[in-house]
Amino acid sequence: MPLLQDLLDAIATSRVEIVDLTAPLSSDTPILQLPEPFSNTIHFQLEQISRYDDAGPNWYWNNIHTGEHTGTHVDAPTHWSSGKDGPDVSQLPLRGLVAPAAVVDVSDRAATDPDHLLQIDDVRFWEAANGPLPAGGWLLLRTGWDERSADAARFLNADETGPHSPGISAECARWLAEDTDLAGLGVETVGTDAGAAHSFDPPFPCHHFFLGAGKMGLTQLQNLASLPPTGAMLVVSPLPIVGGSGSPARVYALVER
Repeated sequence: MPLLQDLLDAIATSRVEIVDLTAPLSSDTPILQLPEPFSNTIHFQLEQISRYDDAGPNWYWNNIHTGEHTGTHVDAPTHWSSGKDGPDVSQLPLRGLVAPAAVVDVSDRAATDPDHLLQIDDVRFWEAANGPLPAGGWLLLRTGWDERSADAARFLNADETGPHSPGISAECARWLAEDTDLAGLGVETVGTDAGAAHSFDPPFPCHHFFLGAGKMGLTQLQNLASLPPTGAMLVVSPLPIVGGSGSPARVYALVER
């Protein structure tokens, strides 16, 4: 049987499950909040053009107003100063957008420590149990943070010292970006970096190292708990915005059951 037909049959008979990893996109979707004097993106908005009325009697449609980095979205290398000469979101290689996924689960530690950071030894421990990180694939960091996504205050989790959300240490971010063959990093939080990453050296190391290495970031994922540690195929579908630094995306995984 041809390979693609076999895949379609496997999906039809539930031998392969399609798992949606995308957060719903609405005006309630949490967005990153930068402190002054920095500028912030806007909340997602729909602007109705017509809805079966005098402006359009048989059709309903809207204009959308949103930032590139709103909701579940892709960071292209050009998003960060370290990757400013890299590809924009319209130039991302398709092979990197359809690729294997490694799911590293630290949700038990993030549940008791919202500032928990993944370390190199944690990844090596995962590799000892599951095999090497997939060449050309994605590391997806499961923290359980998607459970908070319906409540912006809990999701951003900020106090007088700043936001508190789990992520990756600067040393681990550099190692993953420069010394592995990963295509990108995906997280459940509002950005690829930990909430306290403004104070790291360098600041926001996941952005700095991954995008500087020509790799991609993927944020605000959901349902990573439904994926196995290895074996899932990630499919990432950003809009090909010419000159864009990123894009909201529909993201899902194919999982053999």
